[in-house]
Amino acid sequence: MAHPIHDPRNQRIAALLADIRKQRGLLQEEVALRLKRPQSFVSKYESGMRRVDLAELLDILGALDADPHAFIDQILAEPPRSLPR
Repeated sequence: MAHPIHDPRNQRIAALLADIRKQRGLLQEEVALRLKRPQSFVSKYESGMRRVDLAELLDILGALDADPHAFIDQILAEPPRSLPR
């Protein structure tokens, strides 16, 4: 069974979070300050090296001033891909 970090959905979440940050014109350091976390935390979840749990996702979306419902809708709108076994 492949490690869950390689699940395409997690990779999509990481990419979308990075896209939103860039659209907002924010640096990773700025998001990290808003989250009261080190910049490496932002770097790791954006690069897919770290998964985020639901509570963290809500905090990150709040720091990005992004609507959690719209974010989830965007993830669900992606065509399903086969998951690693």
